[in-house]
Formats: sequence, structure tokens, C-alpha cells
Amino acid sequence: MTSASGTSGEVLPAELVEVLQSINLGVLLLDSDYRVAFWNDFMVIHSGKDSAEVRGRLLFDIFPELPRLWVEKKVDGVFALQNLAFTSWQQRPHLFNFSGSRPITGLSEMMYQNCTFSPMVEASGSVKYVCLTIADATETAAQHLELERLNELLQDEKNEQARLIRKLEDAQAQLLQSEKMAAIGQLAAGVAHEINNPVGYVYSNFSSLERYVEDLFRLIETYQTVAAEHQDPALRTRLEQANQTLDYDFLRSDMADLVRESRQGLERVKQIVQDLRDFSHIDSGDWQMTDLHKGLDSTLNVIWNEIKFKAEVVKNYGDLPEVQCLGSQLNQVFMNLIINAAHAIEQQGTIWLETGTQDDWVFVRVRDSGAGIDPEHLTRLFDPFFTTKPVGQGTGLGLSVSYSIVGKHHGRLEVESEPGQGATFTVWLPRMQPASEEHT
Repeated sequence: MTSASGTSGEVLPAELVEVLQSINLGVLLLDSDYRVAFWNDFMVIHSGKDSAEVRGRLLFDIFPELPRLWVEKKVDGVFALQNLAFTSWQQRPHLFNFSGSRPITGLSEMMYQNCTFSPMVEASGSVKYVCLTIADATETAAQHLELERLNELLQDEKNEQARLIRKLEDAQAQLLQSEKMAAIGQLAAGVAHEINNPVGYVYSNFSSLERYVEDLFRLIETYQTVAAEHQDPALRTRLEQANQTLDYDFLRSDMADLVRESRQGLERVKQIVQDLRDFSHIDSGDWQMTDLHKGLDSTLNVIWNEIKFKAEVVKNYGDLPEVQCLGSQLNQVFMNLIINAAHAIEQQGTIWLETGTQDDWVFVRVRDSGAGIDPEHLTRLFDPFFTTKPVGQGTGLGLSVSYSIVGKHHGRLEVESEPGQGATFTVWLPRMQPASEEHT
């Protein structure tokens, strides 16, 4: 084996050349002008260029695709500092444009390379050449990249599982809230039923009592008239004393007021019972044509105690057709929106209820004069458990459940608000549900 020679005599001993030709590494020597002084068989095989063809030539003429400024800086640094320099396949995957070393398995179309820049120091202590050692890292890189791909898939699956778990938790929370509202509705229905029976016969008896009182007063007035006609001084004196003692004139007028106010109270109780029945819709749990105005009014009466001391309610109802819906569930939506509007008002304010139609859609709008909603909270309003209320004053499920109910009705729930300008929630509903939902 002869020694390898470059542009100026002998470069490497023959024994070393034989070793460098047999190893599975690319080896080339560069002088200070970046010209090739040695080129082993690895480089011949993968570059397709014979050593005699490249010796003495500028490296960048042989490989125009090389990052010239970066390579020059690396080589110059080794000459100047006499230290090793490195680059790995993670930093520069394909420093030299060699085809993949695994053409059969198809792991890679290009060879991934680790490259070392080493100084070759002469006896005088000066660096004569820089040795570039190119290692084929394709198999390692392919395994590493495959592992990264699998880790990414695993992370994606983990994220998807976390998303599904959150979705399941949200669904469970909404189910619990719906069950709670259903229990409240059932309780309201039971209370309404239990109250309705005694109120019914009290109201019936009161009508009879009202007639009896009127008859008694007429009877007394008849006795007084007859006594006056007989002109019996003693009887007249006794009657006058009795009138003065019992204050008959006051009793006569006050009794009429008591009867009227009692009747109004009974009618109010009857209306509350009817509103409880309408709110809970105990007569039906199916899709039916429903008067939304009636549902709004019954809901308002049921929660009136939450509102009456804080807000004036202004109704601006339009001409609404009946809507195919689950009335009890929509009443829950109206209840949540109206109570939230009341809670948004710190001292005294106004709540506006507006309804109307647009094409085949109807809308119910709840607007308040409260503090409004911060912009950063608008996108999270319908998230389960999100609430801006103080701790212990809200579960963060009211709007989330309302959003789900409106979505179930193939509608949409919109919100508009500015800080200090109140908030407006609009429920949009189709007048008729899709055919597939009628019997769902």
C-alpha cells in the first residue's frame, strides 16, 4: 500500500492509509486553503467521486451545497485554536449531500451525519491539516426520530384522554345540575299539588262566606229598618247603644275591605301555585308547542323574591308564535339568566325582558343595568365551574347548563357586554325542531 499524497509530497503513512480506507467512517484532510489532501474510500463510495479526482480541489467546488461560511469558520477555528470541533445530526442532519445508507429498509433518503473537525499537528507544533471525520448516524437518528414521533403520538393521546376526561367531568357536572333542577321542578310540582287542594276548597268556601256576610249585613239592615218603623223608643235606644258599642259603621266598611283583600290574597296564592305548575311543566316532559311568554311570566313569579328588592322588570314582549320545545328546560334557562341579571345589579337597577321574531327564529333577550362583564371573561362564561361571583355564591354551572339546553334545542345563546354598561343575553330558538327531534 503506497502512501497517500496531495499537492505537496507525502501526506499519511501507508499503514495509516490502509486503516483509514477500511473503517466505516468518512475521512478527508483539508489544508488551510480548504483544499482536499486526503479522501478515503467511504467518501469515494458515498460521494461518487474518486480520490484522484478530488485531491487538490477546493472542498466547496466538490460540494457546492455545503454551508461555506459555517465550514470555513469551523476549519479556521481548529487551525487557530488547535482544538476539536463538532457538529451532530441534530444540529446539521445532512452536512454532506450523501444518499441514505438504508436504501432497502427506506429509513431515510439522506444520510444523517455526525462530523468531527480534528487538528493534525506536526512535530513543530503547527497544524498542517484539519481532519474531517464523518460518521453515519442514520440508524441512530431514525430510531431517535421514530421515538420522538411515538412520544408525540403518546402525548397527543394523553392530551386527548385529558380532554375527554374534562369533557366527561363537564358532562357529569351538567348532569348533576340538570338532575338538581329536575328535583327542584319535581319538588315545586309536588308542593303546587299539595297546596292546590286546600287552596281550592278554601277559595270555594270563601266565596260562600262572602255571600253569607253580605246576607248577614242585609239582615241586620232589615232589622234596623223594621225597628225604626215601629217607633219603639226603648228598642231604638238599645239599637243605637249596640251600634256605638260595636262600632257597626266601621265594622260594615272594614269587613268589605277584609273580604276583598282576602280574596286577592287567595287569588295570588292560586296564581303562584299555577306558576309553579307551569314552571315545572308537571303535565308533560315531551317536545310540545309552548307559549314562551307564559313560561317567562311563570318563571318570573317563581323567582320574584330574588328580584323585587333589587330591580324593576320592564317587559317588552313582541308577537311570538308558539315554539316547539321542552318548556320546563327553557324555564330553567330563563331562571338562570334573570337571576344572574339580578345578581349583576349591586344596589338598584332595571332588568329588561324582550321577545321577538326573525324569519323562522324567535328570540328572548334578558338585559340588565348591572356592572357588565370584563372582556377576558366573555370567552369563558359558558365553561363549567367558571364564575365571577364570590366564593360560596355560585357553582359556575348555570350558564353552562343553559348553553347545553339551548344547544339541545338547536338554538344559540349569545352575550354582549361592556364593563359598566350591563350585559345582554339573547336566546335564539327555531320555531320548529328538526323532524328527527320530535320524538326524541
